Amino acid sequence: MTDTAPQTTGDRIAKLVADHPVLLFMKGTPLFPQCGFSSRAIAMLDRLGVEYDTVDVLQDMEIRQGIKEYSDWPTIPQLYVKGEFIGGSDIMMEMWEAGELHTLVADVPARAE
Repeated sequence: MTDTAPQTTGDRIAKLVADHPVLLFMKGTPLFPQCGFSSRAIAMLDRLGVEYDTVDVLQDMEIRQGIKEYSDWPTIPQLYVKGEFIGGSDIMMEMWEAGELHTLVADVPARAE
């Protein structure tokens, strides 16, 4: 017998974070970001050259609100690396400039071209 209880939004988010080594919750898609902060976050991930996945919070209002509660962080985008919440685009930029973002994803597979 399988458990058919509906998943909470927090459970859905936890599974997404656990299943993807680098995951960005963003507004829009990598090709069509819908805010400057999401665009900047994607640009950094692209320059790192690692595999990453995204979740468009504009397509799911439960996820859009739930991710803010999950991380206790009020803004989007939100980056998770190896299950750990890293921060938004400002923190990503600070880490980029310090070389910390590169180190954080050093063992993540390179993105296929």
